[in-house]
Amino acid sequence: MLVSDFHYDLPEELIAQKPLPDRAASRLLHLSGRSFADRQFRDFPSLLRDSDLLVFNNTRVFPARLFGRRAGLKSQPLSPHNPASRNFLHGRIEVLLTRQIQDNEWECLVRPGRKIGLGEHLFFGEHDELQAEVVARGEYGERRIRFTQVNDFFTVIEEIGHIPLPPYIAREDSAADRDRYQTIYARERGSVAAPTAGLHFTPEILNAIRERGIETADVTLHVGLGTFQPVRVEKVEDHKLHSERYSISEEAAEKIRGARSESRRVVAVGTTTVRTLEYAAQQHDGEVRPGSGEANLFIYPGFNFQVVQALLTNFHLPQSTLLMLVCALGGKDNVLGAYRHAVQERYRFYSYGDCMFVE
Repeated sequence: MLVSDFHYDLPEELIAQKPLPDRAASRLLHLSGRSFADRQFRDFPSLLRDSDLLVFNNTRVFPARLFGRRAGLKSQPLSPHNPASRNFLHGRIEVLLTRQIQDNEWECLVRPGRKIGLGEHLFFGEHDELQAEVVARGEYGERRIRFTQVNDFFTVIEEIGHIPLPPYIAREDSAADRDRYQTIYARERGSVAAPTAGLHFTPEILNAIRERGIETADVTLHVGLGTFQPVRVEKVEDHKLHSERYSISEEAAEKIRGARSESRRVVAVGTTTVRTLEYAAQQHDGEVRPGSGEANLFIYPGFNFQVVQALLTNFHLPQSTLLMLVCALGGKDNVLGAYRHAVQERYRFYSYGDCMFVE
């Protein structure tokens, strides 16, 4: 199977650059088999069955984008609005923390990557509030850095870090993004990208779902490189995902087991929820048990779903692993046909865009 089989044409102006003022004002494309219908996200509760189990990813995004400098250079105001920072002049660097290895060690992406070598010391913040050393290098330019000052680490990160908006959002992050690039039910800190299908929910929508008696559950998968890394191979089967941390509570596992034993539908909010549930099921002969670990499950057409039967998701990049996952559940021709319709009807795409319900 070729990666190019998952291409579609998208006009650049359809890439949403900002969220709508009202989270629930997004459009929703309802795909059921080969048919699809244009709806609003406020219709979503009515598309669910009373017997459904709706599963969310409750991960929380943290300001994982850091601007800093290399050792030996004087500290200057380090902000994406500072031209010296933005253009990476005079030793300025940008670091995106992608995965915590242990208390003071992180995997990350760095810019400019070629100039940052092993053993180099990095400083972040206007007053060097954080310091780190590069201790390892990955296959595609990733780095592992060790912070040498770890007291109140996340307190400092919250003060000097920036929300890591995706690269297709052609603007710097703003104060408003700290709220809007976060689901209203986010609880467990650790993601560098939002599980964007959840961005449409409001307290009113959640209340409407619960008032119908529809059961809900939370799992956690901290979004990192595994979710948004580019596919660099020609054949889909040759691609390997980075692993991402996940956890499933006893309560959530019990609800999932109960739904499956009663032949009730499990509906996932977001592709990260799908991968968490299906990875967990693979570890125990199809049974979802409580626990935590590292998930690296790559789902593409031909995959045998053991848990998830329906999916709420945003629109994804061409030739991406996320689009392949949606095609695996909804059928490649059906999904790509729905995408072409969404382009024609000028839906808003990607993280701050509209959504799709696949069943």
